[in-house]
Amino acid sequence: MKIALAGNPNSGKTTLFNAITGKNEYVGNWTGVTVEKKESDLKSQYQIKGQAVKVVDLPGAYSIAPFTGEEAITRDFVLSASPDVIINIVDATNLSRSLFFTTQLIEIGIPVIIALNKMDLIAKKGDYIDVVGLQKSLNCKIIETTATSEKGLKKLIETASEISVNSALKTESKNIKTFNDDQVRQKYINDLVKQFISKKVASSQVTFSDKVDRIVAHKYLGLPIFFLVMWAVYAFSIEGLGGFLSGYFNEVLFGETIPTGVNQFLESISVHPLMQALIVDGIIGGVGAVIGFLPLIMVLFFCLSLLEDSGYMARVAVVMDRYLKKIGLSGKSIIPMIVGSGCAIPGVMATRTIEDINQKRITTILTPFVPCGAKLPIIALFSVAFFPESSWVGPSMYIIAIIMIIIGGLLLKKLFVWENTTQFIMELPEYKIPSIKYALIQMLDKAKAFIYKASTIILVMNTLVWFMQAYGWNLQAVDSQSASILAGVGSVIAPLLIPLGFAGWQLAAAIITGFIAKENVVATFAVILAVASEEALHIPGGVLTQFFTPVTAYAFLVFNLFTPPCFAAIGAMNSELGSKKWLGRAIGFQLGVGYTLALLITQFGTLLVYGEFAKGFIPAMVVLAVVIGGVYVGVKRADVKRSELSQLSEIGQEA
Repeated sequence: MKIALAGNPNSGKTTLFNAITGKNEYVGNWTGVTVEKKESDLKSQYQIKGQAVKVVDLPGAYSIAPFTGEEAITRDFVLSASPDVIINIVDATNLSRSLFFTTQLIEIGIPVIIALNKMDLIAKKGDYIDVVGLQKSLNCKIIETTATSEKGLKKLIETASEISVNSALKTESKNIKTFNDDQVRQKYINDLVKQFISKKVASSQVTFSDKVDRIVAHKYLGLPIFFLVMWAVYAFSIEGLGGFLSGYFNEVLFGETIPTGVNQFLESISVHPLMQALIVDGIIGGVGAVIGFLPLIMVLFFCLSLLEDSGYMARVAVVMDRYLKKIGLSGKSIIPMIVGSGCAIPGVMATRTIEDINQKRITTILTPFVPCGAKLPIIALFSVAFFPESSWVGPSMYIIAIIMIIIGGLLLKKLFVWENTTQFIMELPEYKIPSIKYALIQMLDKAKAFIYKASTIILVMNTLVWFMQAYGWNLQAVDSQSASILAGVGSVIAPLLIPLGFAGWQLAAAIITGFIAKENVVATFAVILAVASEEALHIPGGVLTQFFTPVTAYAFLVFNLFTPPCFAAIGAMNSELGSKKWLGRAIGFQLGVGYTLALLITQFGTLLVYGEFAKGFIPAMVVLAVVIGGVYVGVKRADVKRSELSQLSEIGQEA
């Protein structure tokens, strides 16, 4: 039996899917979180004897007539895949909007059962829904549910099974009311709402959410409040509980206990010194340097999950809409960026909800600028090593990201985009007390993905990095790292970093491995520098100060955060852009932004802070002149092309 879950965005559809299948698909308080259908079997407590049940979570849709790409996925599946039964998840707090889609689903002829979700919020408000009367009028079975607490879900699945196998119920479900006009349909729904719902608080009355929104979504206060919220989250994560636990992991667990124990064990069984060095310095040292920041990342994602579940992040999209409109985008573009704060891959995938092709391309290019989970170890390392008393470093990355998204959007609009055609309409959920359970599940899910990545991609890369720094091109062990394969490869890239004030093949090597997975930057430093020094990476004033001043450290941090993302995210960009030409433009633009930002911070930051020119000042000015010249020429060419298109349009209109 195949059950399709269909409903409006933000109706609790994916929460219900996770509850009955045991999956942990991403849930958010905004449209566009589910962008493709997800399939899974029921988990054991909901399984039905004698039946194999497949559940399909479809993207949110407001109508069977698709306006967006994800709505088309839902329409096509419902009409062509012919599920045995459709569970229509209806938001009980917004029946007037939800029932429009419900009546369309009922008309199709496939058995439909309504899951009247969020009934806990109805009870909390003191509202009343006459479920029996509504069920009789719609001629469709209704089950009251609360997906977050799994209330009513067992009965829902059992009823869905009965409906799908009972031919009498199928026949009854076809005795339905049909509409040929959307206005008539909406009038019918409005009459149902008036007849069967009584509200304690009138919709015109100012609610608690309205009062809060007047502050957090304010025209001028909204953005500063967002920065303050992110500062508080980072301060708690890096300097508070997360920083304390990460300090223990780095200094005690992976700094002393595990390496000492493993060394003693390997020596006791007479393992070859090179193999021992590989295991301790390469694998434990490199992977441990990344895993050491796991507690910090877990605390950070826990806090962000609480913010999402409370409904605050939806307000961030509204606040940012004012600014994004000015660069040819809309608030819809901020949704992939918020999703991308966890991982750039689903963030990039979420751009498919954007109808306008130009907006979609720009958003796809700009989304990886938002610091994701993979970049957090780099932020944490440089924050602790160079700015131990400063809690502004992490939040400043978000400030720079927003600035670069605005500037980058304006520039891309000038270079490639002709007009903006979409409007941004977003439903704001009511504020609620966030679920600790949900936040813990999200935190553990992110931790699991982080550990998996560390034990696969980063482990392999660390082994390769250790081998390359220990051996020369003749495959013989070297006495000095400067004669190693890694030094040779890094030396090829190193000259390109001179204008940025980065000296040394070690930095080039870390940048190269960082393109495979951003966490590799930390792991590579751990492997390379563990051989040269016994100091831990994260110690303030430690081994990293041989390569960086605080200014160049900040520039290096920015460079790694704003150049192209990891290979997997680039693959997602390729899929969403649908063009190798646009992928090339995207990667070139991201490289240019990261490089130019790092150059400006190093050169002008050194001048301001130390009152002297940084290394590579003259080459940097040459590069800066070339960049400015290239942008100027590109904009001029775009203006000429835009003018030609305008003239052709006028000629066409006259004809």
